[in-house]
Amino acid sequence: MLLTQYQKAMLSTVNETKPKVFQQEQLTVKIYPDIRQMGCEAAKEVAEQICKLLESKTEINMIFAAAPSQEKFLSQLIRDQRIDWSRVNAFHMDEYIGIHPEAPQSFGHFLRIRIFDKVPFRKVNYLNGRAESLDGECKRYADLLTQYPPDIVCLGIGENGHIAFNDPDVADFNDPELVKIVKLDPICRQQQVNEKCFETLDLVPKEALTLTIPALLKAEWMFCIVPFKNKAHAVYQTVYGEISEKCPASILRRKEKSSLYLDAESAELINL
Repeated sequence: MLLTQYQKAMLSTVNETKPKVFQQEQLTVKIYPDIRQMGCEAAKEVAEQICKLLESKTEINMIFAAAPSQEKFLSQLIRDQRIDWSRVNAFHMDEYIGIHPEAPQSFGHFLRIRIFDKVPFRKVNYLNGRAESLDGECKRYADLLTQYPPDIVCLGIGENGHIAFNDPDVADFNDPELVKIVKLDPICRQQQVNEKCFETLDLVPKEALTLTIPALLKAEWMFCIVPFKNKAHAVYQTVYGEISEKCPASILRRKEKSSLYLDAESAELINL
């Protein structure tokens, strides 16, 4: 009997270690022994939710994060043959201002080569960081998000606790906007160098377009995928710290239907 890629993946995980799972207020936290298992399980659960939503909806809308932390998850998600991508509209959550859309550092480009061009989405909606009017681009994208309200957000957490490009200095849990222009803080910009996205700090743009925190929270489901040792402190603050804009990701603890996926390294400060 010939097995599909999905069936093979499921067979390969039969003997894997079960995750450590606990609830922190509204947030479900899941800890896996390594990034491979974390990515596979996150992809499986996201795929299951996509399929479930499509049982009752003609189409759904998803927002994706672009970062090295998402690569294992995205590579597994596109292999799942159960998903009817032709009924899914895609968005991404941020983009550098001034970056060329074909530059390797462009978040649109990152997602294009890893998922947007890999599966047949109904429509992919790109943020344009080189728009003639950046205020106009924010409004255009906000209008799209209003027309196509998000059902699922797949996101990460930055070293400073940001979600999308809502760094602590600009994050607002009650932001009246859906998309806005922001200045990037030094920790956020240095992370881009540390992760080999840019060679030097001077090359990292100082401003970006980002979906705001309320825009992300409008989604019914939030799947937050956060591997790597450099995220351990931000993860600790997200799970145990004060719920405030000082650690924007902490708001996930107030969000129903939110899950946080960690590997052993990013979870090293978690108390179990």
